[in-house]
Amino acid sequence: MKHINYLIFSLCFVNISQAQENLENLSINQIQVIASHNSYRMRTHKPIYNWTRFFRPMIPKEYDTKAWDYSHLPIAQQFDDYNVRGIELDVYYDPQGGRYAKRKGNLLVWQSTKSKVPALDKPGFKIIHIPDIDYQTHYFTFVEALQALKKWSDANPKHIPIFVQVEIKNAALGDYLKLTSLPKAIPFSPLAADALDAEVKQVFGEDLAQVITPDKVRGSFSSLNEAVKKGNLPTLSAARGKIFFVVDGCEDIYAAGHESLAGRVMFTYAAPQKAECAFIIANDAIYQQDSIKKWVKTGYMVRTRCDADTYQARKGDYTTQKAAFESGAQILSTDYYRPDERYKKSKKWTNYVTRFPDNAAIRRNVVQ
Repeated sequence: MKHINYLIFSLCFVNISQAQENLENLSINQIQVIASHNSYRMRTHKPIYNWTRFFRPMIPKEYDTKAWDYSHLPIAQQFDDYNVRGIELDVYYDPQGGRYAKRKGNLLVWQSTKSKVPALDKPGFKIIHIPDIDYQTHYFTFVEALQALKKWSDANPKHIPIFVQVEIKNAALGDYLKLTSLPKAIPFSPLAADALDAEVKQVFGEDLAQVITPDKVRGSFSSLNEAVKKGNLPTLSAARGKIFFVVDGCEDIYAAGHESLAGRVMFTYAAPQKAECAFIIANDAIYQQDSIKKWVKTGYMVRTRCDADTYQARKGDYTTQKAAFESGAQILSTDYYRPDERYKKSKKWTNYVTRFPDNAAIRRNVVQ
């Protein structure tokens, strides 16, 4: 009997090892990972949240804080405890420093506008959801977030590749409410794009050894688009311990003067067939599912969303998540890699969650 049990154990071990080996040989566009949305974000300052709820009928829909009623853990905890392998960071250009150091939304609730955060006075990209209103964050600067990312990556050198979506914020409340003293955003420019790349190099080094860049994927192909369609994305094995950065917003400005993103640190979301296209963003997994499947089969990397605006967590609705998983999109974004804990005490919330079976960090793409 002992020999039979040993044989069964051995066969199972061989099967598990072969399955893992098969995954290692897959191209990264043949896998799927869970990513968090607005990964840096903490819940809105409660007095401001309460104020916006009271005056909700007078507030533009895009500033409805009900849609922001979620929060995230520090990214290392997301990686360690929930196997998240993609993050999203919103950045505002602040070359002189101090532009977003005051929180003028606090005037609405009769509180001090002083942030008392020295990092906000220094030059560099700032991480904020909505300046002056929704400013609570684990990382005040892009460099702080990059340092946290590198620290975790260094401590886990064989990790599954991390996909970092860098959303360029090109407008602030001051751009819409022009008669107020709220700060306006500094328009993104080629100079800002160079500064963004420089901050990544400041943290990860000029050689970018831990970063998969467009140049590394393009190789000897005539364009990045051709390289991706010809299967030149790295395998999972080759991409372990590495990080991909992808620009969301102002993509044409970031790519200007860099054909096929030559010399750039980051990829961009681009339209299929454009020379710089390797990544595509398609956030509506239900209505864009057929297109996503087509793009995935072509070889592109696609990011989509499993949930948005807290709706799924309030209703327990898995329709969008199911469509996202089945679309083949490789980067599956969610606000709920863990359920909102309020479901335990309130019927207004459910235990909605976005995870792979057994909380795996990766699974084989269902389309590729």
